[in-house]
Amino acid sequence: MPRTRTATLGALAAVVGFLAFVEFTSGVLQGYYTPMLSDIARHLQIHDADVNWFEGTQLMLSALVVPAFAKLGDMVGHKRMLLISTALTAAAALALPFTDSFWVFLVAWTLMGFYVVWLPLEIALIWSRSRRMEGRSIITARAAGLLVAALETGAIVGALAGGALVDALPLTVVLLVPALLIVVCFFVILFGVKESPDSTGGLLDIGGLSLISVALICFTGGLSLLRLEGGLVNPWSWAVVVLGLVLIVPFVMWELRHDDPLIDVRMFRSPALGPVFLTAGLFGVSVLGAQAPLSTFARTDPDVYGYGLGTTGFATSLIIGIYLIGMIVGALLFPVISRLTTPRLTLIGASGLVALGFLLFLPLHGSYLQVVVNMVIVGVGSGALVAALPAAAASAAPETQTGVATGLTNSVKTVGGAIASCVFGIALLQGVASSAGATDSTAGSLEGYMTVWVVCGATALAAAVLLLFVPSQAFTDRVDAAIAHPAPSV
Repeated sequence: MPRTRTATLGALAAVVGFLAFVEFTSGVLQGYYTPMLSDIARHLQIHDADVNWFEGTQLMLSALVVPAFAKLGDMVGHKRMLLISTALTAAAALALPFTDSFWVFLVAWTLMGFYVVWLPLEIALIWSRSRRMEGRSIITARAAGLLVAALETGAIVGALAGGALVDALPLTVVLLVPALLIVVCFFVILFGVKESPDSTGGLLDIGGLSLISVALICFTGGLSLLRLEGGLVNPWSWAVVVLGLVLIVPFVMWELRHDDPLIDVRMFRSPALGPVFLTAGLFGVSVLGAQAPLSTFARTDPDVYGYGLGTTGFATSLIIGIYLIGMIVGALLFPVISRLTTPRLTLIGASGLVALGFLLFLPLHGSYLQVVVNMVIVGVGSGALVAALPAAAASAAPETQTGVATGLTNSVKTVGGAIASCVFGIALLQGVASSAGATDSTAGSLEGYMTVWVVCGATALAAAVLLLFVPSQAFTDRVDAAIAHPAPSV
């Protein structure tokens, strides 16, 4: 028996290793293109402001595909859907170097957003593969920490490589590099990862998918309209947002009557899962919505505007790099702290760190060192949450809904980020002229940045409070084997 158990753990560790390469590739995609967005704008002959459409359309796609692919992962196999999403991402990335059309580039860039389903599918696959192991929750938590560490390492490498290559090589060649990496990633999954053993089968809930797709398109599209000039006072913008919210009602009613729903909405009423989903949405406010404001605050010249750090591009990238290193540390510490305490307390502590880091910005934002310290605190808490949320959802979900549950943490987080992106964009526009002393300023207002920090801190605190109401032994193995028999390291 010990030999069999060791062999099983070894096989799972090998799978985690291959999946870590997948997440490294995901990180590269998230960091690689950032230093060259201005070069891409010049290549496509568009204004810098139009680059925002890339983020908006990809965010919208991610909100649509995660529920469908997560459900299909439970139905037909998580590896199969991982392969399909990787193939679609690779095809889209391979199109980027060979077009100078804005619309073709925008469509390809949007379709690259299929990579957002990788992490939820991987966590669900690991949970399924470890079904007969002692300490299943701890094993999944450790694996999640390693995957997120690989993700953030990839983001750092991608940002550094992208910045270096775009200065040395033609843009076509530079854009080809990540596409080839994704192709390699496809074959790593194909030959290195075994399928999850417990597929549920069934038919996809097309009606539910259609309803939630229309609702999300209206909601995220309405938020995009609000950010346009005059959108805040345009009643049609608000009408589209409200329509998206209203369409959630028929979706919920449809899912409650369906025998095999796309999303079992009853999970939102679970004492363990409900707070996790809400925490994911609140966390999305800071992890997805606050990155751009923090970067632009660092670049703002204090001699001109009276606030900001006036950093160069390289000095700003160092802040981002240190923040990502903090996320790696948090992701790796999550399973360690969970084992010493409980996953619930670890989630509460991680949310508290995010809140503390952002609220420290209110009195401490006048020097480079102060900003770096704040970002390290935020990074450690954020890294733990990125690893913890899908792992917690997998351990608390019904056996046949692990893919859906882990996918929902990502979907809800994306919606939180979309809302925050809209709110923060509007906040930073308020009072710009008066704060800069000029009417042609393009810098955000200090009041706007204060709003960003308060909202991020408050939402993280709200998440910590929500988690206090979760059962104390939530997110542990259903038979508490992880507590009685600590699992060996994966």
